Amino acid sequence: MTGGAHAPLGIGLVGCGGFAEFVLDAVAGLPGLRLAAVADPSPDRAARLGARHGVPALASLDELLERDDVAAVLIATPPATHAAMALTALRAGRHVFCEKPLATTTGDAAAVAAEARRSGRVLVVDHVLRYNPLLRAVERLTAQGLLAPARRFLFENDASDEDLGPDHWFWDPAHSGGIFIEHGVHFFDAARALLGSDPVGVRATAVRRPGGPVDMVSADVVHPGGVLASHLHSFTHAHRAERQLMRLDHGFAETRISGWIPVHAEFSAWTDDDGARRWAQLPHALNELTRVDGFRAHGEERLTVHVERDAGSAAPARGRGEERRVPHHVRAVLDLGGEARKPYVYAQSVRAAMADLVRAVREGTAPVADAAGGLAAVAVAEAATVAADTGVAQPVPHISLEVSA
Repeated sequence: MTGGAHAPLGIGLVGCGGFAEFVLDAVAGLPGLRLAAVADPSPDRAARLGARHGVPALASLDELLERDDVAAVLIATPPATHAAMALTALRAGRHVFCEKPLATTTGDAAAVAAEARRSGRVLVVDHVLRYNPLLRAVERLTAQGLLAPARRFLFENDASDEDLGPDHWFWDPAHSGGIFIEHGVHFFDAARALLGSDPVGVRATAVRRPGGPVDMVSADVVHPGGVLASHLHSFTHAHRAERQLMRLDHGFAETRISGWIPVHAEFSAWTDDDGARRWAQLPHALNELTRVDGFRAHGEERLTVHVERDAGSAAPARGRGEERRVPHHVRAVLDLGGEARKPYVYAQSVRAAMADLVRAVREGTAPVADAAGGLAAVAVAEAATVAADTGVAQPVPHISLEVSA
């Protein structure tokens, strides 16, 4: 493959549908990246997208891999094809940016993750929540001690099905893996990041619309230490009525994040004098608190913090064997520009994920949304699917990625 250590990373895209167009628009102009070619079995789709971006239009992944200027492959095809394509690209010595899920079964995801490790190639899964500034802020506030580690995670997703006709591949588990795998992996992965642990077991329920497919699922996922994560996904709403809410219970604090592409977060916390002072200073550190490499802030981000002393709550607070006074109530709002900014935040999160691939290739470091994370998300999603189908709680397997030399 051509190009030196500082040459742009040549990437070839396979799958020229609407999502591919979105991704290419999102990463256009990203430093260190160059689109080399696109491929799709439909000549019309490939030609149209290739012409739009001024690159060759090919018919298959195999043709992409014959090109010396393709150092990485962007997989933007339906879920059931992801694992085989990722394995083919990795075995051909290419890096991979894979739309989620990494695979539709745990076994296939494990094979891809093992091959990424064996080959030494970089693989990034498009788990965009990992690159969202609000979730990064929660991680930083937890690391700084302003939020205690969460003991409870809840996510409710009432999503639209207006774009998913009855024959759409989304409804066919053979193509999508089902709702937990095709969609739920985003939030299983987010819970893993925010709780800092891999889950150990899951109970789940699936509901089928009358005369139609399963369109609502829920899962209670147990993490180590008795931490519980509850997930609900419903594809039953019109666009104008859909809504999503993520909630984390930190004991003396609560985080509420709105939107599956989050743009708004609210924090409510009881704290002591030092904590109140540190919360009050956060607006001055907004850029650092929300920084995500590769994500371009637009300037409308806002953080407001209000600290209120409540004399009635100044009694000692006890928890986990310690006693401290928490006389201050903090209310903070972190907003990325309102609901109108959701498409921008989505595109920038994808851009940041691709920037992570470029950085990891250049610097030899691990990406944030790596193959192990992709595998972990599929493992809990598949366990939830089995639990819903059987009515029996399932363990979530821990899969070793050790690869023999």
